Formats: sequence, C-alpha cells, structure tokens
Amino acid sequence: MPNPNRGSCGFQSDEFEQEYDRPSKSQLKREMTALQKLGEELLAEPKERIKRLPLPEDVRDAILECQTIKSHEGRRRQLQYVGKKMRSLEEEEVAAVQKMLDSWRGASKADTAALHALERRRDKLLKDDDALTALLTEYPQADVQQLRTLIRNARKEQAENKPPKAYREIFQILKELQSASSSPSENEHDTNEEE
Repeated sequence: MPNPNRGSCGFQSDEFEQEYDRPSKSQLKREMTALQKLGEELLAEPKERIKRLPLPEDVRDAILECQTIKSHEGRRRQLQYVGKKMRSLEEEEVAAVQKMLDSWRGASKADTAALHALERRRDKLLKDDDALTALLTEYPQADVQQLRTLIRNARKEQAENKPPKAYREIFQILKELQSASSSPSENEHDTNEEE
C-alpha cells in the first residue's frame, strides 16, 4: 500500500538539511596525511637542521627520538606519534616549517650543481693546459705556480694510482676562488665550457 504522505503532500522543510561549518572527514584525513608526510620529510634531515626549525620542543624531541630508532615497528609507531604532534601545530608554524624545508631543498640542489661545475672544471684543468690560462684570465688573483704544481702532482697521482691529495687541493682552490668572486661571471664561464 503506497504511503499517502509521500510525494503529493507538497511538504517542504529545510530542517533535515544540515550545513557544516567544519571540514569533512575526508578533508581532515587528507590534512593529517599531509602532516604525517611532512614529519617523514623532516626525519630525513640532519639533526642540526631539525634543531634550527621553529618547532615546539616536544615536536622537535619526537622527531629527534624517531631518528634514533632502528627497529621497524618502533620507528613506525614513533612516526605515528610525530604525526600526532605535527597535528598540534598551528597553520603558521606548519607553513614556516614547510618554507624552511623547501629552502633547504632548493639550496642543496643549487649547492650540488655548483660543486658539480667545480668538479668538471677541475677535470678540464687536468686534461687541457689551455684551461689553466682561461682560469687565470677569469681569476687573476690565483696563484699560478701553486696551481701548476698541483695539476702536475694530480696527473702524477692518477698515473700511479696514488691517493688524490693534489686532486682535492685543486678543488678547494677552485671553491675558494669561486666564493671570492661574483657568481654571474662563473655562470657565463659554465655556458662557454659546455659549447
């Protein structure tokens, strides 16, 4: 038997429609997962960097504690605890932590690229005598005699399979020269080298 009150009565009410002023459960879970992943990213950072982060002491201690745990299950549980502690942070604190983490990543990528450029330059110095002339025109303050001696010694070390002492010293000198000068001239030199 059909219900007489259904459909034809024209009864309309908003009392059953609920308006939520808070995020849904799915949104909360996404936010919690994002904070958990941020905590995992922080675990990969060195202790010195963690200590410099603008974090409350209990959150920092939880992260540092998790870094020391070797047991798989113990680490997993501590990571859950880190996620819980991360959820206690204010939005501004989380944004500051994320900003620092992003700056570290960017800086480390730039540093790595600069070191690779120095390594390529060192290798070019050992292979080509004209590379020393180019280096001296770019850095006139460089000690010519010292560089020639180190290049000769590095070539000898490579030929005799000796430890690369002079090879490392050349790298340190290049690093000092680069830090003493402006970076735009170094970038121009890198593009000329690769052509």
